[in-house]
Amino acid sequence: MTMNIAIFQVIVLIFSAIIHEYMHGWMADRLGDTTAKDLGRLTLNPIPHIYPIGSILLPFILITTGAPFVFGWAKPVPFNPYNLRDKKYGGAKVAVAGPMANLAVAIIIGLLIRFVPFANTDMVYMMQIIVFVNLLLMVFNLVPIPPLDGSKVIMPFLPISIQEKLLIFEQYGMFLVFIFIAVGFRLILPIIYILFSLITGIT
Repeated sequence: MTMNIAIFQVIVLIFSAIIHEYMHGWMADRLGDTTAKDLGRLTLNPIPHIYPIGSILLPFILITTGAPFVFGWAKPVPFNPYNLRDKKYGGAKVAVAGPMANLAVAIIIGLLIRFVPFANTDMVYMMQIIVFVNLLLMVFNLVPIPPLDGSKVIMPFLPISIQEKLLIFEQYGMFLVFIFIAVGFRLILPIIYILFSLITGIT
């Protein structure tokens, strides 16, 4: 991976993560909770969303160690589930909004790659990076381990006893995420590659 490509991946990653977090706040606002708006987080301005570990440190480590991809995340957008009009499924709707935003970006750019003839191959390659990064963020965040979105999406459909256990595990969230990145990340890569191929037509 050249440094220019790595830098571009980081830029794409940051803005894709910001779109992801913005949509969490947008959905919460639509459902009656204005916490994100009140705290100035309902914005696409990157500054309020930058998270030192996920937005800067982890991508930097991946670049300097020669990792085949760059990964990270933005600062989570806060919301108060007690303010949501939909008490049962509101939290799941807020959680799924972020990954679905990344899917939408991936589909839009991917369809352009698939159906629009671009003469500039560098442009096509950069667009492929945008698709891949957004699919990566979507699939990774839908993994059902706390504190990732996937755990919140399935929460309303689980027995109360299991919900309580998931809430307990959430306090170890960052630790669980890093364990998954180190041990289980390779398990979701085939899913990302399949989706990438289906959307872009590139195998």
